[in-house]
Amino acid sequence: MKLGFIGGGKMAAALIKGVLKSGLCTAADITVNDVHAPTAEKLRGETGVTVVASNAEVVGASEVIVLAVKPGDALAALQGITAQQMESSMRWAWQSSGGDKGSKLLISIVAGLSIASLEKAAAEKLRIIRVMPNTPALVLAGASGFAVGTLATDADADFAQKLFGCVGVAYRVKETLLDAVTGLSGSGPAYVYTIIEALADGGVLMGLPRDLALQLAAKTVAGAAEMVMQTGMHPATLRDQVASPGGTTIAGIEALEAGGLRAALIAAVRAASERSVALGSAK
Repeated sequence: MKLGFIGGGKMAAALIKGVLKSGLCTAADITVNDVHAPTAEKLRGETGVTVVASNAEVVGASEVIVLAVKPGDALAALQGITAQQMESSMRWAWQSSGGDKGSKLLISIVAGLSIASLEKAAAEKLRIIRVMPNTPALVLAGASGFAVGTLATDADADFAQKLFGCVGVAYRVKETLLDAVTGLSGSGPAYVYTIIEALADGGVLMGLPRDLALQLAAKTVAGAAEMVMQTGMHPATLRDQVASPGGTTIAGIEALEAGGLRAALIAAVRAASERSVALGSAK
């Protein structure tokens, strides 16, 4: 599979490294262009991928293109590939696919940019999948949601799931749910970092050294999350297994409930989701 990246920033780099580690593609199969030349050169040095000078070259060399630029640059990046360049770059794929419309796949990780906008910018010459990843993909522990465009196929969806499976997990959803995905898993790491920081502060308050408190807090959050994933049990059930009658844990939970932690987290997901809707509407 020939894989191309328009944009070579942190998320693109994470995907490339995950793909190489998984064996889904080799470095020789991957082409990258970034407007900031040092970024692309750094990526070439770290991974051995091919760096080219234009987005049109990425499209010409690739069967699947990942759009990984800032939201304000995304449509211009697509529109900057002229109709002639697009038709020329698609000639091989058109012939090999029997002339199917939209014979190359574009996977967008651009926040807030709808499939309809992407399809319009690409003049409906590309099959589109829109993905909302999150930053733990940088350590191969991401959680992504993706939606399939009007021209994309089930095989395209399977490939997107494999691609983002290289850096964590990926779930197919309706596009209307991607704002909720943004509010939960897209923004969610920041909520968890705040929780880890607060837990560590509590440890310091009770006498623990700062570095030890932070390590204990981070490992506790990671371990609890892993138990949810591995056991498949509801978090409330796992919580009840820890909260002995009259014990320390139930006293702590009482304090959390009094402080409104549960309501605050629900409100955070709602606020971030609604902001995602607003930002998408403004484009």
